[in-house]
Amino acid sequence: MRHFGHLAPEVREHLFHRQPCRFSADAPAALLSVALGATLYSPATRPALAHDIVKQARHGVVSMVLCLEDSIDDADVETAEKNLVHHLTALSARGTPAWDADVDLPLLFIRVRAPEQIPDLVRRLGPAVRLLSGFVLPKFTEERGVVFLEALTGAEADCGRRLFAMPVLESPELLHLETRAETLAGIVRTVDKYRDRVLALRLGVTDFCSAYGLRRSPEMTAYDVQIVAGAIGDVVNVLGRADGTGFIVTGPVWEYFRLQERIFKPQLRQSPFSGRAEHLRTALIEHDLDGLLREIELDRANGLLGKTCIHPSHVLPVHALSVVSHEEFSDARDILRPDRDGGGVLRSTYTNKMNEVKPHRAWAERVLRRAEVFGVARENVGFVELLAAGLPG
Repeated sequence: MRHFGHLAPEVREHLFHRQPCRFSADAPAALLSVALGATLYSPATRPALAHDIVKQARHGVVSMVLCLEDSIDDADVETAEKNLVHHLTALSARGTPAWDADVDLPLLFIRVRAPEQIPDLVRRLGPAVRLLSGFVLPKFTEERGVVFLEALTGAEADCGRRLFAMPVLESPELLHLETRAETLAGIVRTVDKYRDRVLALRLGVTDFCSAYGLRRSPEMTAYDVQIVAGAIGDVVNVLGRADGTGFIVTGPVWEYFRLQERIFKPQLRQSPFSGRAEHLRTALIEHDLDGLLREIELDRANGLLGKTCIHPSHVLPVHALSVVSHEEFSDARDILRPDRDGGGVLRSTYTNKMNEVKPHRAWAERVLRRAEVFGVARENVGFVELLAAGLPG
């Protein structure tokens, strides 16, 4: 699979200075954690689940979570499990006329409610477990997390397939100030012990807001809610460090996908959308995606990569804004030149900023990792062109 692989080769050639790399579910964890991109959640109760997975793969989705937790009613868990096993088993038999056998399936994860579901589902999937990349572990704390991760380790040994964990950091203990430090310390102890199993850490901002009866509007980002922004900052501070001890931390879900009545002005400037792209700006505003674009930019500025998505319309904006610009790539490459190991300061290739070699080295390394999986845009290509190229029709 590859990001933007659903686009025609000539379109990618026009857009990219360096195209996104190809990778498989068996790629190294360091690459897969960056490549998750927009992780699309789907309730496991969907009656056409297998068809939906193939359809989303054809539209550029690279990672999906099949949810048995908050997205379904408590009474539907057993039905959802049966539905999930049925459809993954059917997908495992692809190659028959029922499926597009030439489509690379996304990285697939199951979000469970309880640890015992992990070995049970692995057993019930049988050979179809080959389609599975791992499990999403909800409301993760040290006490809950150890049990989940032990269940995952046992299931991995039983099926003989590498299975990753993606813990969701969303518990009230992590949000409440008086328990945050100890909760974070316990999470660090747990994920460090199982480091080779943990692909990425996901933020459950909806649950954070729930603890205080809050819900942000489509005109506000998670960073406008100060209680949430403080928790995100502390999670990145402790778990997202660039010194080799950190993990990929993914951005929070964007909840909106319908037109809402606006109070504030749109957040997208007109100038990047001049000319033929003005209709794209209008469409993004009408679907409340201007707020999503702003939040994606703030995610990256605050050390997050990738995003939880609950609607297919969110995937393309996340991926378009994950592509490395030609300017970023030029700066990163200059900073990491072998003859710059001694440090120093240099003027950027674009002559508009200072690149300080030692302080900017970790940033440059992250940029090049992102460039490998999302590609580098051509010099005259920005996110508007990337968005426009990926829209249907």
